[in-house]
Amino acid sequence: MRSYEDFAVGDVYRSALARTVTETDNLLFTMLAMNTNELHFNEEAARASEWGKPLVNSTFTLALVLGLSVRDTTEAGGVNLGWKEIVLPRPVFVGDTLHSETEVLAARVSSSRPDYGIVGVRTRGLNQRGEVVCEFERSFLISRRRSSPSP
Repeated sequence: MRSYEDFAVGDVYRSALARTVTETDNLLFTMLAMNTNELHFNEEAARASEWGKPLVNSTFTLALVLGLSVRDTTEAGGVNLGWKEIVLPRPVFVGDTLHSETEVLAARVSSSRPDYGIVGVRTRGLNQRGEVVCEFERSFLISRRRSSPSP
């Protein structure tokens, strides 16, 4: 698990795990979120669309890509401070396998909480063909290493 000192601008982390999206993932997330867009759960409506099959709920895609990046970024208890520029350039379908790549954009010690650092990253979700399906920037607060007391 990384602490603030382990992040350097320009570092890129590729998720160790990938995850194949299932129909259950899409249906459960769509229903939990109360998303009534039939393109996510109605085969007939989706078949009549330009994609010809159901689209995976985009907020599930975002949540999955973020989750795949946690091991490399905030697993040690980091707290999200903000998100910006979330883009979804390609649809995700049941059966697609996603992984994430995260680049460190900025890192600084917090001025209001000196035991913590603030790290800014850009995370991209890629499918099995290497196509970007989701991209976003976020910043998070993460603890610094405790220094050892002097003898």
